[in-house]
Amino acid sequence: MTMSNVRTPATAFFAAAVCSCAAAVAQDMPLTQVLLPGEGWELVSEGHRFTEGPAVDAEGRVYFVDVPASTIHRVEADGKVTTVVSGTERTSGLMFGPDGRLYGCQNGGKKVVSWAVEGDGFGPPKVHAELPSCNDLAVLSDGSIYVTDPKEQQVWLVRPNGEKAVVARGFEPNGVVAWRGEGTLVVTDSNAPHLWAFRIEQDGTLKYGEKYYGPLFLPSGKTVPGSDGMAVDADHRLYVATHAGLQMFDPTGRLGGVIAKPQPTFLSNVVFGGPEFRYLYVTCADKVYRRKVKPHGRPYFAKPAD
Repeated sequence: MTMSNVRTPATAFFAAAVCSCAAAVAQDMPLTQVLLPGEGWELVSEGHRFTEGPAVDAEGRVYFVDVPASTIHRVEADGKVTTVVSGTERTSGLMFGPDGRLYGCQNGGKKVVSWAVEGDGFGPPKVHAELPSCNDLAVLSDGSIYVTDPKEQQVWLVRPNGEKAVVARGFEPNGVVAWRGEGTLVVTDSNAPHLWAFRIEQDGTLKYGEKYYGPLFLPSGKTVPGSDGMAVDADHRLYVATHAGLQMFDPTGRLGGVIAKPQPTFLSNVVFGGPEFRYLYVTCADKVYRRKVKPHGRPYFAKPAD
């Protein structure tokens, strides 16, 4: 799918999707429905070179990468941070799949790989696809993998059987996330004032590319939003890391507010994790932070709370 400025039937589709997935959600969703009084950003880890790719496992433990160091780290339940994988070939995006494996984009090796849990660590990587470049990924419950390829300005679909195909092109894709029902894929373009939304077809292809979320807020002195990684909560709000901070959009694509960055450096990504998946974890240059919030963002593979 080649993107253009021409409007498509997507607007009607996404409006219908919002009605079906968020009919009981109030029209206005301000930050007061997200932030907890007295709760701010807490430092989780520091001393890294450039953190990225936060991912969460079924127990709520958060993993992140230090891209230049080619390492993957895990935040334990007690807050201790351990290195669980080394020599990752500058892996960036991470996400756990339905098989319990940790999937990642190896920037250095230009490969999509996954690691199986072995004891307290991980086994050797399994290669799923070799691509011109790979930055971030989203793994669906059926094992399909969507991968952003900024070098060639396209999005790839890697099927569970290893087949791969370009499913969107014509912009500079960066971050990628699926709506909770897995019917919509959202992709960021760091230089665009909006986020792209696509309908996921039954065969995994993408249709109806639409400039759905936007306009993104621009801080003083910036000409582009710098939009990067994203997360979605149980009420279908979308959070995107940008130059301005963590921007929150409601299910209709309207900006609900901006959560200030924990430090005045590049904010690259976000994920829900921790107890009951009620903490927002962000990667911010050399550090990782978290803050407790009202909604939760439980991943599809995690067992619902009793």
